[in-house]
Amino acid sequence: MRDAAAARTAATAHGAHGAHGPGAPAGDGADAPAGNGPGTGSPAPAGGGPGEGPGRAAEGYAAARVRLLQDTALSGPDRRRALCGLTDRWLAGLFTAKAPTGTALVAVGGYGHGELSPRSDLDLLLLHDGTIDTAALAALADHLWYPVWDLGLALDHSVRTLGEARAAAEDDLKVQLGLLDARHVAGDQDLTAQLRTAALARWRAEARSRLPELREYAGERARRHGELRFLLEPDLKEARGGLRDLTALRAVAASWLADAPREGLREARDTLLDVRDALHLTTGRATDRLALQDQDQVAAALGLLDADTLLRRVYEAAGAVGYASDVTWREVERVLRARGGTPRGTRLRGLLGGGRRTGGRPGAPVRERTPLAEGVVEHEGEAALALHARPDRDPVLPLRAAAAAAQAGVPLALPAVRKLARSAPPLPVPWPAEAREEFVTLLGAGEATVPVWEALDAAGLITRLLPDWERVRCRPQRNPVHRYTVDRHLVETAVRAAALTRRVHRPDLLLTGALLHDIGKGWPGDHSVTGETIAGDLAARIGFDAADTRTLATLVRHHLLLVETATRRNLDDPATIRSVAEAVGSPGTLELLHALTEADALATGPAAWSSWRATLVSDLVSRVAAVLAGEPVADRTADRELTAEGERLAMEAWRTGGPVLALRTHKTGHTGGEGAAAVPGGGGADGGPEPVGVELSVALPEQSGVLPAVAGVLALHKLTVRAADLRLAELPAALTEGGSTAASDVTTVASHGTTVAGDFATAAEGESATAETPRVLLLTWRVAARYGSLPQAARLREDLVRALDGSLGLALRLAEREAAYRPRRTAIQPPPPRATVAPGDSAAATVIEVRAQDAPGLLHRIGQALEEAGVRVRSAHVSTLGANAVDAFYVTDAAGEPLSDVVAARLAQQVETALR
Repeated sequence: MRDAAAARTAATAHGAHGAHGPGAPAGDGADAPAGNGPGTGSPAPAGGGPGEGPGRAAEGYAAARVRLLQDTALSGPDRRRALCGLTDRWLAGLFTAKAPTGTALVAVGGYGHGELSPRSDLDLLLLHDGTIDTAALAALADHLWYPVWDLGLALDHSVRTLGEARAAAEDDLKVQLGLLDARHVAGDQDLTAQLRTAALARWRAEARSRLPELREYAGERARRHGELRFLLEPDLKEARGGLRDLTALRAVAASWLADAPREGLREARDTLLDVRDALHLTTGRATDRLALQDQDQVAAALGLLDADTLLRRVYEAAGAVGYASDVTWREVERVLRARGGTPRGTRLRGLLGGGRRTGGRPGAPVRERTPLAEGVVEHEGEAALALHARPDRDPVLPLRAAAAAAQAGVPLALPAVRKLARSAPPLPVPWPAEAREEFVTLLGAGEATVPVWEALDAAGLITRLLPDWERVRCRPQRNPVHRYTVDRHLVETAVRAAALTRRVHRPDLLLTGALLHDIGKGWPGDHSVTGETIAGDLAARIGFDAADTRTLATLVRHHLLLVETATRRNLDDPATIRSVAEAVGSPGTLELLHALTEADALATGPAAWSSWRATLVSDLVSRVAAVLAGEPVADRTADRELTAEGERLAMEAWRTGGPVLALRTHKTGHTGGEGAAAVPGGGGADGGPEPVGVELSVALPEQSGVLPAVAGVLALHKLTVRAADLRLAELPAALTEGGSTAASDVTTVASHGTTVAGDFATAAEGESATAETPRVLLLTWRVAARYGSLPQAARLREDLVRALDGSLGLALRLAEREAAYRPRRTAIQPPPPRATVAPGDSAAATVIEVRAQDAPGLLHRIGQALEEAGVRVRSAHVSTLGANAVDAFYVTDAAGEPLSDVVAARLAQQVETALR
């Protein structure tokens, strides 16, 4: 074993290195992950050390390391420096015992920066002058590497000459970054000094080409790992705003071209490293991902209140790093442009996505100090303060500068932000009209609002303007449907609302309502109720009059009303429409609420909005608008006559004695005809209207168990249920005479969707059926294919027949599907299902609302529970957001009457028990 290892080590004397070598980007925890054996940057199996001396030294180091990590008096940077010093002394002892002249042991990457986390790997370079015998070099490497492996420590190692190190850096940007943090550990100090001097000199000389490459690398990493401050399970190192970005900022500073803003950056770095240290110690693993199941332990180890407090602190640190990165890269781009040094073919400005050239064509000079607003000019692609500006005498200037920058599509210059934060006096309360107008102008700039808002926020100006903002700043949202923190979601909602301002009469109220709609999430209780009060206070502070303040408070209180009603309630029930109309109060508020609903959903994430949801909300809005205009609300819950298609299916079902199925497409704005292709998700293949659902009609003679059977079969075929309608039709005897007809299947286009709304109608009350009266159940379902194309109607019919006669084994097959659907690793245990009674939501039925983790067969299980309880289902409304399902069922007793309070409560408990 030792001979083979020596041979491998000898090979590295000519430039080979471990799998991660000094290639890990330097510093701030940028150590590379471990590989799988000697020579690959990972721990080797215990044993096999080169001698008892190193073995005893290793034992002493291991014991001292344990004591240090268990010392509660040491934490944070002090502990990291102490661990680094302890490791330095141990490695120096190993090196000195065997090192020939002309060699040096150099720490690079994260270890080279002088701070070591508990489970960080050791980034080591064995540097030599090229005169050392290969066998002696191999023996020295063995003497160093094996004790590290024997202790189970991750090792990233390489053996190189100065020339080989330089060549590796030229070929690999990561190696170059690692060498920027080269630090002498033992041996020939002159050799280490030459390495470091050469690395820094070459980095500065090649900065014009290397920095755009580094920016490109950072952008690619951000695309792969996401933005740290918006992730529920962030990677503290790789995600944007993490430790790798701090490494990049230090590299930029080392180039002498630009430097990062210093405010809060050291604190942010210490926060990220402290969290990673606690993560290493609590999990015992070398991990950088702050997984959900580890967050409570990490928070406790850091003395924080809970996991949300931990995430908020991490997000604040990541926000500081991200903002510093944006400012730094803008400065790099400016310097390179000024020197005419942007390399040909490199589009750094495009990568940054910021600023604009006022010259109008690529390469045109930027005009100096173009006026943007009173006291604000555009200078070198940024909004700066004019020379005559007096921020100490102009309290509106921060908002005027921000609005001008956003409307011009340029960032606020860092010096301007700093001066405004330092000098501008507070605005009077209520704000003057100019301040309110500039505030609305800032919110209405669309995407350009975001970087300007973040610049103000980083300087503390937002919380100065809106004190309640501090409660939502960097606040995490545990619902995976949300892609942003609360504060960023509010800004994004305003961005989305800016595109809808032409649809409303009061754009200022829409934009302000969008920014404030979730402001109550910083406080305990229902955030809509709490937010109503806070929004009213802030609206008065901003300077809106009493009527506008009431409107904004109403928007915040009811910002979820339209989408929740449209997707969870029966829109044919007059009580539903009246209740919404009473809550909204006026056509103008309804108009604003409609736009806010869409903006909020679009800002939340792709699972929160779809053409189907838009159709449902628009339908609700049109009905409520009619009521607010004085029109009577129509009661559409009464039995309706069968359509010709429904009558045909019912007759076929009666004549054949079994289920008859048909599929038909419904598109936005009209009902589509028949087709033969199935296209999952998105619009039609011909670029026509986007399908909002596929209608599945099922007719069969009256019998029990139909609802759970059909729901179960649809789940088996991976169909998402959006809407359902059930009617008990009585066919005149005359219509049932004559020959039978064959069932016809129609395959249609499918699109994704997540909501169910519809109506199950029973036979008219008081009517009695005789033995001669044919009774047929007619079900209409709106469905979408979860994956791939729709199944054949004939296959659905076959499985439905078997489900009804019990030969399909529906419950068992659904359980198997649910087990396969369940993730292999669940980070958190979802909350238990809950079923409640929604009192007063309907005069004709009792509404049972079910909230549960979405899973295949969930609707089947709910239907089975309702079937066993002996109630009739009049309508069902299903809404799925991410992993959460919220379903509402309108039920009556056998006589068609709403349930009593006692029976309804017992039914809710039965459903809840069935789902646990």
